[in-house]
Amino acid sequence: MKYDAQNCVLISKDKLTKTIYDFRLQNKELAALTKPGQFVQVLVPGKTLRRPISVCDVNGDIIRLVFEVRGEGTEILSLMKPGDEINIIAPLGNGFELDKNKKTIFIGGGIGVPPMLYSAKQCGENATVINGFRNKDAVILSEDISSCVGNLIITTDDGSYGIHGFVTQPLLELIDSAEMICACGPTPMLKNISAMAKEHNVPCQVSLEQRMACGIGACLGCAVAVYRGDGSTFYKHVCKDGPVFNSEEVAW
Repeated sequence: MKYDAQNCVLISKDKLTKTIYDFRLQNKELAALTKPGQFVQVLVPGKTLRRPISVCDVNGDIIRLVFEVRGEGTEILSLMKPGDEINIIAPLGNGFELDKNKKTIFIGGGIGVPPMLYSAKQCGENATVINGFRNKDAVILSEDISSCVGNLIITTDDGSYGIHGFVTQPLLELIDSAEMICACGPTPMLKNISAMAKEHNVPCQVSLEQRMACGIGACLGCAVAVYRGDGSTFYKHVCKDGPVFNSEEVAW
């Protein structure tokens, strides 16, 4: 695949929480190519390395990106204004393999929630979404997700909103009726979900969060250990081979 950098116009910008921003970028060609679970590499003014951001949604010629300010680069990005041009490389990586006819549970944790919107939309009424947050103030995208899926469940660590606890609690109650699980979030969460899926014999796909520099498998900085058929391990790269993997493939 040829990786081309293209400019997109920032159509709108919203602030969802104190640190999370919602950008809508216009680019008809790239939007048509983007699949659920893929990501983009964003060029930040004044920075050499691009920032990887998961695709939250695609509507027509609009690519929606929801990201958290975590350092100087994303802070600079957050200051951009509607009408500005943003240079991205997209779409990148391998996304979720989805079947709209299968009852699928989509699970997001924290900033792993945004890619669940576009992914869950593909399954509509057959999608149940479980999203976990630290507290009420961290909850994002609930209206967007609930409007296009069969069921949305929210958990918070402190019980200030939704179910008090972790995403694995409602998952345990629903897992035996699921035909597929798709998840994105912190590694400990994904590891626990993977173990539950294996125990209940439910196929599971996980989108791994990993630091990336190039986004196309050239720098080898986002390696993750995976299993061979004989039980030994070797390394794949989250940007090129993922970010979505079969959960049983990952050497947690």
